[in-house]
Amino acid sequence: MSAKTHECDVVILGSGIAGSMLGAILARKGWKVVLVDAATHPRFAVGESMIPQFAAFLQILAVRYDVPEIAALCDVKTINEQVSNTFGVKRHFGFMVHRPGEEPDPRESNQFVIPKTLTEASHLFRQDSDAYMFRIAAKYGCDTRQQWRAMEVDFDDDGVTVVGQNGERFRARYIVDASGFRSPLAEKFDLREKPSRLKHHSRSMFTHMIGVTPFDDVSGHPRAERPPVPWHEGTMHHMFERGWFWIIPFDNYKLSRNPLCSVGLTFDERLYPKPEDMTPEEEFNYWLDRFPAVKRQFTNARRVREWVSTPRLQYSSKNSIGYRWCLMAHAAGFIDPLFSRGLSNTAEVINSLAWRLLDALEDDDFSVERFEFVEHLEQRLLDYHDDIVNCSFIGFSHFKLWDAVFRVWGFATTPATMRLTRALMRYRLDGDNDDHFKELEKAPHTGLWWPESDKFKRIIDTTVEACEKYEVGELDGDAAADRIFTMIQESDIVPHPFGWKDRDQRYIFPSPRQMIHFMSWATTAAPPEIKELGRDTLRGLAASAVRRKKLL
Repeated sequence: MSAKTHECDVVILGSGIAGSMLGAILARKGWKVVLVDAATHPRFAVGESMIPQFAAFLQILAVRYDVPEIAALCDVKTINEQVSNTFGVKRHFGFMVHRPGEEPDPRESNQFVIPKTLTEASHLFRQDSDAYMFRIAAKYGCDTRQQWRAMEVDFDDDGVTVVGQNGERFRARYIVDASGFRSPLAEKFDLREKPSRLKHHSRSMFTHMIGVTPFDDVSGHPRAERPPVPWHEGTMHHMFERGWFWIIPFDNYKLSRNPLCSVGLTFDERLYPKPEDMTPEEEFNYWLDRFPAVKRQFTNARRVREWVSTPRLQYSSKNSIGYRWCLMAHAAGFIDPLFSRGLSNTAEVINSLAWRLLDALEDDDFSVERFEFVEHLEQRLLDYHDDIVNCSFIGFSHFKLWDAVFRVWGFATTPATMRLTRALMRYRLDGDNDDHFKELEKAPHTGLWWPESDKFKRIIDTTVEACEKYEVGELDGDAAADRIFTMIQESDIVPHPFGWKDRDQRYIFPSPRQMIHFMSWATTAAPPEIKELGRDTLRGLAASAVRRKKLL
């Protein structure tokens, strides 16, 4: 006798933070969702560092789709109070250059402190954040299966049938694959690009440790040469030629009771092939021996889980959308943990996929054309992230060039987040008008973190050209850096108050006074693409203040 077939609207493969978030949204709107996963919560996951755009997208998802629990992930205080007291604080991105056998020069370092007006971000202890979203999905009605592996996925004109290893069958109108690299749909349709079009190359190894010493305690640098915010209060990147260590502490916030620290090492596998005669732990210790200041952080450290050691991380797909299916986020492709864009990209894709899928379910129309923007978004997110990460790895061995790339990546973070905040303010003030979010998708440079700005796109293109010419020897490092710096210094879209244009200011620390100067510049003297953002932000803040006063 064949197993009974269970009817549903959507099957989601993968119950990590992406699949669970989408499942919660669809179930909250009344659709029957089955959320399946080959593993079990709680479980280890990387992608633990937040950025301002991710926090902004979380707020949008919470409000737009009426799932307020998503907002609990937005800032470090709330997540420790409402989810679990296991999350660290991320006050900054910190970068330090290292050379084998040498002490690091404090003049070859950068720090970008995240303005509190954008977010008070956290280091996500993913086993708790993901399990939390899984519970929220179940709360809103998702039918869940853990330790349930999809063995067969069969399509016809009317839907899709998914069969598990236990013989259980689900019949759905649509399927979303949020399972990551080992995507069943990517395998079924042979979607992986071979070779991948992606330029960047890296492999990685990572674990969680206890007893990692803050870099501030072992750097040996005089106080005058230290950054404004302790290294331990953010995500620390120790860089070397075509590689970097990450240090992401979970014990650096007053409400956290988690003593662990996420530790990883990512490097170009072409320059540093994976050794066959070393365990991951032996290889990690080999790299610690090359960099004495980094090694001092690990004098008393020990791992608390097994190492994960990967081959090349980068993969991409020929397509991520088809009739009645979608590869979502990391099922479609992946670049590198550098700059922590993975979760932000995931949330942006969820935001664009969810409303289209809700409309398709209502209309019973799953034509590929309805979802073409999602495909375009996923591919361009990969391509632009590939560009900036590849440029960064090229620049790691030449600090002046890296410093220029750092500024290109960093200065656009503020307007990139402001555009999202503006849409959210307009939505709230205009009677929940969803058109304000749909307007975000009409920018000319989809996938770029500031997609409305033609000027920023030209700066990105110049950066890519300069770095790639340096890589092949057509420019020396100083000349490549000068070309990028010239564009930064001559551009009217680069904010003056924060120091992005000043080569001598390696630590970007937007103080409250600088934020006031920035808003003054942004509303009066800035070019139109920033001036509109600045004025709308002030109007929105004023209107919100009036609204709160009336409620009181």
